Amino acid sequence: MRTFTTMNRQETWERLQTKTIDLLVIGGGITGAGVALDATTRGLRSVVFDMQDFAAGTSSRSTKLIHGGLRYLKQFQMDVVAEVGRERSIVYHNAPHITEPLWMLLPMYKGGTFGRFSTQLGLTIYDRLARVKKSERKQMLSKTEALKKEPLLQEEGLTGAGYYVEYRTDDARLTIEVLKKAVQLGAEALNYAEVNQLLYDEAGNLIGVRVFDHILHQEYNVLARTIVNATGPWVDEVRTMDHSIEGKSLYITKGVHLIFNQSDFPLHQPVYFDVSDGRMMFAIPREDKTYVGTTDTHYTDSYIHPIITEEDETYLLHAVNDMFPTLHLERRHIVSKYAGLRPLIADEGKSADEISRKDEIFISSSGFISIAGGKLTGYRKMAEKVVQAVTDKIKEEDAILYTKSTTKNVRLAGGEFEHIDAFHPFKEQMIQEGNQRKIETRLLKRCIHTYGKNTTQIMTCFDHMDADKYPTIEERFMLAQLHYSVEYESVHTLTDFFNRRTSWLYFHIDEVIRHKKVAALYMSELFEWTKEEQEKHIKCLNKQIESM
Repeated sequence: MRTFTTMNRQETWERLQTKTIDLLVIGGGITGAGVALDATTRGLRSVVFDMQDFAAGTSSRSTKLIHGGLRYLKQFQMDVVAEVGRERSIVYHNAPHITEPLWMLLPMYKGGTFGRFSTQLGLTIYDRLARVKKSERKQMLSKTEALKKEPLLQEEGLTGAGYYVEYRTDDARLTIEVLKKAVQLGAEALNYAEVNQLLYDEAGNLIGVRVFDHILHQEYNVLARTIVNATGPWVDEVRTMDHSIEGKSLYITKGVHLIFNQSDFPLHQPVYFDVSDGRMMFAIPREDKTYVGTTDTHYTDSYIHPIITEEDETYLLHAVNDMFPTLHLERRHIVSKYAGLRPLIADEGKSADEISRKDEIFISSSGFISIAGGKLTGYRKMAEKVVQAVTDKIKEEDAILYTKSTTKNVRLAGGEFEHIDAFHPFKEQMIQEGNQRKIETRLLKRCIHTYGKNTTQIMTCFDHMDADKYPTIEERFMLAQLHYSVEYESVHTLTDFFNRRTSWLYFHIDEVIRHKKVAALYMSELFEWTKEEQEKHIKCLNKQIESM
């Protein structure tokens, strides 16, 4: 089985030079990862390139929910609600280690967007459209019951609450596990590989790309029968390379999230609440943190490092303090923050919040296929549509038959359990084995919900760590995860690991600060970094920490 490793990069390039690829994907976010997995399971030889790390864009900066889009009922986008609602349970069954059902509270207030009748009707429609299983169907709570679930709620004007299930995930981990599974099944995937030129034949048909490898500092030509542009906010920029910007274009909006310590924001219960301007917002507890989001504003600045303004922070703080008035949160309480971009399809006359989240495929005269729009939850269906367009195009050329999409039943990397119920006994077993090694339960739980079944490999790696060189158990356990991520998850930098592979940069920034030097030393040995290279990587990580 092929592994998704950092260490055989030159071999990967050599394989890519041997023959024409069936499907080349530009963009290693959740959409590109999904396309690669779907294509590979149908028998297409596939490769994914990303100019940054995988999931470094929107796919690590979302609200981290696999949710059915209840808000879209307000906009009568019933097809969006139905599709993504049904996808939630599929993602959960294929990756139970990184997807967790949570009961969400939807408080109702006098004069608010959702009254009792509209809430009950909306959640009932939601249950039916999303085919929610009986045990997770909505409940209606009284004011007293709502406050018992979440005592921090604004009590004045509260009339009750809806209570329904959504699914929490780690967006970047989901992307990585999808890519790992695609690679295990035969795909190729390279991060820090920037497509800087499209290649055409004499008739103007797209036949390949030129790629600059930022790790090896070399350029390569890769030939492909079909090329898909899944670059998220960069879709129009890449379409410009093909000279195919015509008709619809993207409208980029920004979503900002703030993270607080539970000691400052002791939220018991995920809450989906009304904001004074008519928008809806989430507040979600996660381990010893609570995070809140999101904004939805038109954005035109840097896509690589979306800018969080004072206005963004003020807006979110006001919204939180209005709904949870005893908190009195201020800027000083913000532990970390992040901003993601939504590549929406422009719809003239509509505000950012009103624009549909539906995805759309564009096919240019050269054969270039671009996918834009959509949501994290719907990544699998988006991929299915794209790959169907690819196979239709290939069949026109040589009548090759490909199977229909089977990803509904493909267990993702780390989630290869025979049945969903098998995850919990596995988790208990890993905690028991970890406790025998004197590893703290909180660290074990976090690791299991990050790596799933692959926690067993991390335990083995932990056992081989030099206790004299790395004296603390916490340090060795961190390095075991780092070693695994380099070996099996294409980690090249400290930020790759502390951000996209673990999310510690957002939710455990104190641990990042504590472990960054030993992590840098360990990676220096693995990659044979010079002192200057090591300092450069630490500097890049420090810059990320300072921006939090």
